[in-house]
Amino acid sequence: MLLILIFGVTWMTSMYAQCPMCRMTVESNLQNQSGVSIGKTINAGILYMLAMPYLLVGTIGYIWYKNRKKAELLAAEEDAQAKLN
Repeated sequence: MLLILIFGVTWMTSMYAQCPMCRMTVESNLQNQSGVSIGKTINAGILYMLAMPYLLVGTIGYIWYKNRKKAELLAAEEDAQAKLN
């Protein structure tokens, strides 16, 4: 819990950076008279920011799962080898 708090406080400035980025995108789209793409642009950015943590956690979980299965298989083979000797 303390680690999460430290990371949150340390990277607070980067978390606040998203709001000005969205505002600048909306303002530039309004100036260019492309009002139709405002929602698409903002939604694409939100989905991108939402998907990244899930992809990272999923990838790490998959790698961990595969390594754990491989370790269990090796341990089972060593047990079988020990029983034969």
